[in-house]
Amino acid sequence: MNFAMIFRVAARAIARNKTRSILTCIGIIVGIAAVIAVMAIGQGAQTMMVREISSMGNNLVMVFPERRVQGPVSGGMGQGQTMTAGDAEAVKRELGHLVQGVSPSVRATVQMMYASKNWSGNVQGVSTDILQIGNWAVAEGRFFTEDEQSRCARVCVVGATVRANLFGEDENPVGRTIRLKNMTFKVVGLLAPKGANNWGQDQDDVVMAPYTSVERYLQRSKFRNINMMNVSLVSMDDLEIAKREIAALLRQRHHLADYQDDDFETRDTTEIMNTIGSVTGLMTVLLTAVAAISLLVGGIGIMNIMLVSVTERIREIGLRMAIGASPGNILAQFLLEAVVLSTIGGAFGVALGIGGAEFIGWWKGWPILIQIPSTVGAFFFSSFVGMFFGFYPAYRASRLNPIDCLRYE
Repeated sequence: MNFAMIFRVAARAIARNKTRSILTCIGIIVGIAAVIAVMAIGQGAQTMMVREISSMGNNLVMVFPERRVQGPVSGGMGQGQTMTAGDAEAVKRELGHLVQGVSPSVRATVQMMYASKNWSGNVQGVSTDILQIGNWAVAEGRFFTEDEQSRCARVCVVGATVRANLFGEDENPVGRTIRLKNMTFKVVGLLAPKGANNWGQDQDDVVMAPYTSVERYLQRSKFRNINMMNVSLVSMDDLEIAKREIAALLRQRHHLADYQDDDFETRDTTEIMNTIGSVTGLMTVLLTAVAAISLLVGGIGIMNIMLVSVTERIREIGLRMAIGASPGNILAQFLLEAVVLSTIGGAFGVALGIGGAEFIGWWKGWPILIQIPSTVGAFFFSSFVGMFFGFYPAYRASRLNPIDCLRYE
């Protein structure tokens, strides 16, 4: 028997038991679909997170004051009183060879009012460098200037969410005057929309004003304490050097002895991306392992069905051997049936996995990253599953004695 004949015999055997063949394929279909969907969604989620984190800023390093501790209560980063705007100015002035922009940041949650409308939101006190640092763009009007920053001018730019809630979509906010807390601020610009970040925070629900103005008029602070410092590096290749020099400069300015710990903390986007990459990678591995178990179950199903098929076709096996079929021909026939079943299941599983991943991406608005090598690999793996689990039933069939097979009732 040549290969074409063996294939036709195997195909006819599969077609004779359509329902059983379909049920046998289901395990493989589910396993392959799960593997492809999980990998596509996992890779897409990781890509989305990296993109969102990158949108936080260019080569960004964030410096926070030490955590505030009062008795048994510990505040979060940025709640301490150990860092001032002077520190940010010193970093920009003395580390210009490493940094391309520095922005102090102070926050105030206030009631915003315009005409009869009001909105409760965040006012971010920043410097003019924040446009470059945070990848912000101005859609209409302009950003405040360094002169307005040094004069503590009561000017601001608003995000798209604030604009929608205070002015509506039809009214241009540029040139209007709004009240922040109990002080009037002139709107000089509208920020381009950024949307929500990975944590669900609306980045457009913001008003930006000079940090000097926020300290004086909204915080009414006599000190120049800041909540954090955003530093944009010239190159991420100099990240470790920059962090060391920033730390050395701040320790010098804060008069810290060698035995004293830093009264500030630094974070950079590389740390965040590495952490998120580790988490999403671990989740992808775990979910892929679960999907692989489905493939294992599907493979065991193929082996069971093939064993049943061998038992049902003992007389047929004896007849084929009696008319000249060799044990190798019998082995090839049953092994080919198992491979065909698993390959068909793999093809449907690939289609279902891609379709399922695309549907979830469309439904949830997530990016989906279909990787061709992993998809092709999963398809060929389905054939391997059929070959592996189909070998024992095929081998068992090939070792049968033709005389005993012809006598089998």
